[in-house]
Amino acid sequence: MNKVFVLFAIVVFASLGTLGQSARRVPPTPTPTPAPTPLPYSETTPTPRRPRYTERFPGIGDGPKAPVARPKPTPVVLRTPTPGSDDETVRVDTNLITIPVSVYDRAGLYIPNLKQDNFKVFEDGKEQQVEYFGSSDKPFTVVLLIDTSPSTEYQIEEIHAAAAAFVGLLKPQDQVMVIEFDGNPQILSEPTNDRAKIFKAIKKADWGSGTALYDAVDLSLRKRLNLIQGRKAVVLFTDGVDTQSSKANYDTTLDLAEESDSLIFPIYYNTFPTQPANMEPLTRGEKPLRDPLGQSKEEYALGKRYLEELALYTGGRVFQPENTPGGLKAAFEGIAEELRRQYNIGYVPADEGKIGQRKQIRVRVDRPNLIVRSRDSYIVGAETQPAVQAKPKQRQ
Repeated sequence: MNKVFVLFAIVVFASLGTLGQSARRVPPTPTPTPAPTPLPYSETTPTPRRPRYTERFPGIGDGPKAPVARPKPTPVVLRTPTPGSDDETVRVDTNLITIPVSVYDRAGLYIPNLKQDNFKVFEDGKEQQVEYFGSSDKPFTVVLLIDTSPSTEYQIEEIHAAAAAFVGLLKPQDQVMVIEFDGNPQILSEPTNDRAKIFKAIKKADWGSGTALYDAVDLSLRKRLNLIQGRKAVVLFTDGVDTQSSKANYDTTLDLAEESDSLIFPIYYNTFPTQPANMEPLTRGEKPLRDPLGQSKEEYALGKRYLEELALYTGGRVFQPENTPGGLKAAFEGIAEELRRQYNIGYVPADEGKIGQRKQIRVRVDRPNLIVRSRDSYIVGAETQPAVQAKPKQRQ
């Protein structure tokens, strides 16, 4: 009897083990992954923190130690409703952050007729109250910043023609300022809508010695456009290579670009093939004009990256004529079209931040599957902080 019981137990345990092994061999039923729900909105994608020049390009040098200029507070006009009367206009000096925004469909067609309620703005992930909204039909001021260094000598006539053609695309009320730069920036005309003066200034641009690109960008943003209210842009003709700046450098000008409310549209000329190391030095009379600096492949790569970052951190775009269908004319048409068709959004940051702090901006439109493009950051400046009156200390 005991033998029968033991035999029965062995059979039962063996059966259970077989069933367990069989169960382990049965593959699990896969759980279907639900399709992602399309977002009901479109928004910009903030870029990561901008590494400093010396972090990315060790060994090339960090340039002159120029201080960063801070923009002055922007006067803001706010409307405060009062009981029993029309809206009262109040002028306040505060830190208004203005953002030009371009909105397109996936085919590149401009989306018109959007209203303030269609937009939301976030700073460092927190939604901000929009204080100002406008369409881009208002006049703007544009700086034509023309590189006349020896490396562009072969393109100077094309640059003259292209700059004049661009001015012809603007509206009569738009103002243009012309600045050339070789070893030093030189203002050829102050902002004006007089087309004859503008064309005359463009023709004055002629090639010279050296390339002070960073000084020219600093002059345009800090000493000129920073003093002008309204919509502003810089159209920059250059190969991006700096050889002679003494007042500004790579990082200070990019910091300034982030602080400004000006769009920058570089027109990139790749002049490297015209600058072989064995090329005879250009001269004007007895004066050598070709700079021994700015001829290496690394310096040209750095110059191109600089222009890309100027555009990236201001909300503009880089145009390369030889890679643009329709060439330089089409590139200028694209810039003029974009300037005419932008929305402008302004807000006063809920958190003022600290001087030198970089704030991330994200703009959202309440429509799906669109392309939204704008500047995505700014740097808190020393002079953008509201004035705070210190309380006098009481005598003990």
